[in-house]
Amino acid sequence: MAEGTTYATPYDEPGHENDLKRSITGRLLFFYTLGDVLGSGIYVLIGAVAGAVGGAFWIAFGVGVAIAVITAMAYAELVTKYPQAAGAALYVNKAFGNKFLTFLITVCFLSSSFAAAGALSSGFASYFLEVWEFAPALVISLVFVLILTIINFIGITESVVINMLMTFAEVSGLIIVTIIAIWYVAEGNADFGTLTDFSNAEGHPILAIISGVALAFFAMTGFENTANVAEETIDPQRSFPRALIGGIATAGVIYVVVAIAAALTVDTETLAGSEASLLEVIKADIIPVPVDAMVILFAIIAMIAITNTTLVAVVTQPRILYGMAKEDVVPGVFSKIHSSRRSPWFGLIFSGLVVAALLTIGSQIDLAAGETLIDRLATVTVVFLLFIYALVIVSCLKLRGHDEAEGNYRASTPLLVVGLVGNLVLLGYVVYDDPSSLYWCAGLVALGVVLFLVEYLFGKRTRPASAERGDPEVGRGA
Repeated sequence: MAEGTTYATPYDEPGHENDLKRSITGRLLFFYTLGDVLGSGIYVLIGAVAGAVGGAFWIAFGVGVAIAVITAMAYAELVTKYPQAAGAALYVNKAFGNKFLTFLITVCFLSSSFAAAGALSSGFASYFLEVWEFAPALVISLVFVLILTIINFIGITESVVINMLMTFAEVSGLIIVTIIAIWYVAEGNADFGTLTDFSNAEGHPILAIISGVALAFFAMTGFENTANVAEETIDPQRSFPRALIGGIATAGVIYVVVAIAAALTVDTETLAGSEASLLEVIKADIIPVPVDAMVILFAIIAMIAITNTTLVAVVTQPRILYGMAKEDVVPGVFSKIHSSRRSPWFGLIFSGLVVAALLTIGSQIDLAAGETLIDRLATVTVVFLLFIYALVIVSCLKLRGHDEAEGNYRASTPLLVVGLVGNLVLLGYVVYDDPSSLYWCAGLVALGVVLFLVEYLFGKRTRPASAERGDPEVGRGA
């Protein structure tokens, strides 16, 4: 996937002259969005969703993508008003003018990236161990994070074109799952009654769907990154709404089709009990292709998808810290760039250590019965992002009548209200169902507060004389 983050890149040429060339077409933007949303969440979390709902877990993906599409409408409206690479922090700052709230949103976004990288690294280890089992999962996860950190230090980052190619690779694995299901149905072996089964629900089916959506929503995230290439997009007022909403809707259709395919070919107990759930479809040995070869091929495709997504997170984290350092909200050392590699070396090391700490701590503590480290860190990611999404929708509504111009996209107000309610309901359910996730969230936010206090008490001013501390537009380096 292409890089997406709240702040401008520290890899720019000396002098930070960041007038970006508008070179991204609407078609490339569509694939950028599709790649960001599609990602690898479906590869690592489909089993958990099946376990929460039952055979009807495809409904959870459908409902989740509907909420994501509505949330994207708010982003589309704000991007056409403010086509700048500053994301949610800029929108909240313009709507509320509250530096603490802007800081909190930024820390939440950074924390969600840490948690997501941890979840994906754990998912990578699960698929890796299906092919080569020679080290504990924690060791594989830590080595994976280390390798991606080194790659980022070297300065290898992804372009929108590469994002499109990687999206094709990610989709290929999902196409394989779908073909297997079609073959299974053609043979007359499928039980379509499975698709309306709520046998795993611990209560009313609606509650089961909400539970499933809360888990599935991890796979819906990523579209918010599209806002950060606004300054590089040709005719963003026309391109963004179409590409953003169209990309999410396409990803949603793919998710629902894959969920139905998995439900028809593998029983939900098997899916729920596997940390590499989609691989169970391959192991079912339905098509006349050597299953061992298919398992290796699919595991490699899944690892490519997960690597692609995780690399985005690893690229994002030091860039956020770089921008925050320019705003004087974290110590200035985070704005240090390696003289030859042009990489934010200190931010890279710090981010890698935080993700490693999450993985290590998570592997040592007792999780709830049936819960995996992937589930835990995905839940933490979702809590942060649901909070951010809700505030973005509120910001969109609050900024109505401000900075309006002809040609700006305007989202449906009733739909935005529905989206706001949907995000808040999911957030409330996740916290109610898993209150311990708040401890993880609090720990990550506390880390951001500590960095702020260190800078506030001991740091030196680096922002322009006319700029306030915490101004998100300063962090862009513009």
